[in-house]
Amino acid sequence: MKPALHAVTAPAPELPAYVASGNECALFEHASRHRLPVLLKGPTGCGKTRFVAHMAARLGLPLHTVACHDDLTAADLTGRYLLRGGDTVWTDGPLTRAVREGGICYLDEVVEARKDVTVVLHPLTDDRRILPLERTGEELAAPNSFMLVVSYNPGYQTLLKALKPSTRQRFVAIEFGFLPPEQEIAVVAAESGLAPDYVRPLVVLAGRLRALKGHDLEEGVSTRLVVYCATLIAAGASITDAVLAGMIEPLTDDADVKAALLDVARAVIS
Repeated sequence: MKPALHAVTAPAPELPAYVASGNECALFEHASRHRLPVLLKGPTGCGKTRFVAHMAARLGLPLHTVACHDDLTAADLTGRYLLRGGDTVWTDGPLTRAVREGGICYLDEVVEARKDVTVVLHPLTDDRRILPLERTGEELAAPNSFMLVVSYNPGYQTLLKALKPSTRQRFVAIEFGFLPPEQEIAVVAAESGLAPDYVRPLVVLAGRLRALKGHDLEEGVSTRLVVYCATLIAAGASITDAVLAGMIEPLTDDADVKAALLDVARAVIS
């Protein structure tokens, strides 16, 4: 007699770690369920990208992430013809792949992209939900599971690089900020391996430095930088070296400002 066959269930992949600060997870799920595009806005390093990765895994959707920049064109998103082995072959870009697969296309810092990029997005952000591909003659209809997500940092907006109101109003928007101190301590401790008691003064220092944004600093200390600093300390670096390398040098090149920030650090951590 043959032995009975037993089904083996593969363990579910772990979700990327993310600590919610409000109802953003529920809002994102509602938007996905009702086919609404989402705009995430908030300071650098506050968890926007991690949030999208977390939600993509939570919803079981493939994720295509694009880091936008000045030279990003519509063709970089949709695709182009490339030479392969002497033949000219159409190759989908990340936006087109996401539409075909019914996944999430995430455009990080969308205001950095060229203006023709937003034109390509418009048909996907209204009731048409289509992606016209002029080069191939196709008109792709986005399946129900497709989701367009973009993000930007309002603190970096200028007259030359701002998201037009007509584009912003095509999205539901979720605003992100830094976590309350106790939650941020828990996140940094988990990410870095440094004990919470040692993380606490780093988070207090980050709060003090964030208060200087708009005065001596263009941007405050991100949670990401606090994690880097804590990781260096956990690895054996001195607190002074870790704070300088992980939280001060990335913020400014001005020697006087760095010296002032170090004074703040010494007052907080001593």
